Amino acid sequence: MPEGHTLHRLARLHQRRFAGAPVAVSSPQGRFAASAAAVDGRVLRRASVWGKHLFHHYDGGSSGGPVVHVHLGLYGTFTEWARPSGVPLPDPVGQVRMRMVGAEYGTDLRGPTVCELIDDGLLGDVVGRLGPDPLRSDADPAWAWNRITKSRRPIGALLMDQTVIAGVGNVYRNELLFRHHIDPYRTGQRISEAEFDAAWTDLVALMKVGLRRGKIIVVRPEHDHGAPSYRPERPRTYVYRRAGEQCRVCGATIRTAVLEGRNVFWCPMCQR
Repeated sequence: MPEGHTLHRLARLHQRRFAGAPVAVSSPQGRFAASAAAVDGRVLRRASVWGKHLFHHYDGGSSGGPVVHVHLGLYGTFTEWARPSGVPLPDPVGQVRMRMVGAEYGTDLRGPTVCELIDDGLLGDVVGRLGPDPLRSDADPAWAWNRITKSRRPIGALLMDQTVIAGVGNVYRNELLFRHHIDPYRTGQRISEAEFDAAWTDLVALMKVGLRRGKIIVVRPEHDHGAPSYRPERPRTYVYRRAGEQCRVCGATIRTAVLEGRNVFWCPMCQR
């Protein structure tokens, strides 16, 4: 599942390519047809993100206007394409839930968990269920801290809970805890405020790097050597998908387990 920085990059791309002009919206697959017709030909005012939720805000005159809400889930993808002048639009490939076409570009959405038309009231309901997004200027870390410090759940589970912090996925979760020497099974109640403040500041910085570069970069330069990444095209990680390998810092064997349905990775020596 894409982590929050990926959605913010996508929103910025859609903002540049489509916002401020009418767009053609359709549903080649048919499942989004009625909602697509409701925004077809309208001006896309802006694209925004909260956590892993993408919103396309359309012009509605004096009212707030309709909003297309997308959550990619595990399998959803947007395919972006250029639209050369005078060239027919490409035929949809696969099950395209939503197609949006502007003057010079188009995008096809396939396989999302959510693709729905909502209004401002429902938009408030969606974001009201989410924790602060580290990449948003209005993020309130104190809100997340108040949830964490009262919880008996493991911090490794709390970081993945989108109602606590929105936008964190499995890579950032595992790597952030390693960078701050925190065992993923330590409960929220046992995290100090100083630890939380340092981790939040680091998380914001790491996700901004991901937003800027399009990659999750978490290994410090002095440790960025030795065993390759779990995928050749991905930057190295400290613990994520490195079970059974040596820790890049202390040499201990990286462990893994399933925590609330997701794989967690940690170093038993570096993380306490």
